Amino acid sequence: MLSRKGLIPEDYLLTRLAEDVQQPKFKTKQRKTRFVDKNGTCNVAHTNIREQGRFLLDVFTTLVDLKWLHTLVIFTMSFLCSWLLFGMIWWLIAFAHGDMDAKREDFVPCVTDIHSFSSAFLFSIEVQVTIGFGGRMITEECVSAIIVLIIQNIVGLVINAVMLGCIFMKTAQARRRAETLIFSKHAVIAVRNNKLCFMFRLGDLRKSMIISAAVHVQVVRKTVSSEGELVPLDQIDIQMDNPLGTNSIFLVSPLIISHVIDKNSPMYDLSADNLQHEDIEVVVILEGVVETTGITTQARTSYVAEEIFWGHRFVPTVSEEDGTYAVDYSKFGNTIKVPTPSCSARTLDEEGGMERFMPREYNSFGAAVRRRQTIKAPKI
Repeated sequence: MLSRKGLIPEDYLLTRLAEDVQQPKFKTKQRKTRFVDKNGTCNVAHTNIREQGRFLLDVFTTLVDLKWLHTLVIFTMSFLCSWLLFGMIWWLIAFAHGDMDAKREDFVPCVTDIHSFSSAFLFSIEVQVTIGFGGRMITEECVSAIIVLIIQNIVGLVINAVMLGCIFMKTAQARRRAETLIFSKHAVIAVRNNKLCFMFRLGDLRKSMIISAAVHVQVVRKTVSSEGELVPLDQIDIQMDNPLGTNSIFLVSPLIISHVIDKNSPMYDLSADNLQHEDIEVVVILEGVVETTGITTQARTSYVAEEIFWGHRFVPTVSEEDGTYAVDYSKFGNTIKVPTPSCSARTLDEEGGMERFMPREYNSFGAAVRRRQTIKAPKI
């Protein structure tokens, strides 16, 4: 995906994938096809569907889901076919009534000035799009012509409603708003508040906010049940430690969403050594209501084992400048190495906790920081 000029620096890749920053590379084995692509597309192909007629039961959704080229072709053909169909009907009415024959001076046609199929086709267009009849107009001579006029107007209104509604829905689809909701390209595993955590960063580039935004995370992996049943795509929900302490997030600036790897986490037995050989994929789903339109939107991405950095954390992106908070998106996905035990969270719990595995210098530094934070400012 190309970076969007004028929004962020060009060396920073902007989409929901976030940026392509220089990060350490890991040599790993070839991984299977991922369940959710980085751009949020579900990589699932539906084959051998025998009941294709079910799609026709919901024509409107089927039209909205089609590609733009197919939608425009159907849009054009629906109007053209209706004009041709009713043009043929008007021509038959005129032919049956003798409107195209030599007429007496007192002869009253069903529709004036219809001399051929071309003029009947033009009259059909004028009736359906109501652009004015000109020299061609219906008379009260034929009841059948009046009935056809009513039917064509009703059919034209239905076609207008369906096709224009389809075009509007395609241009106002909620996933367009999700293009400015970005995720960090990589996730990290590091220590936060003396706990081993899985973390990623997300942000919103627009000033219009996402209301009631909520993050859902699932681990997708191949599992085998106790009965020996193979589940190729077992989706396991994991609990996220929301930085705001509630179910919804206030996405006015980039946030780091973390998951504490505890005994209830599917990552409990994951260590730095077996991470790169683990067949695991973490799917992230951000849902919320678009403030300007009131439409619910959803942005998705995923992280495979190769995209999870052990022993890294994200650098800060928010700074205070001239009384306002400035967000530097060039640092959105940048990470730095931090002291992190390479063993799994299970091993940490069994061997006595975090302090047993962390370097002595790191523990002394953390203690010094905590002491400085507890010192009160002197009273003047």
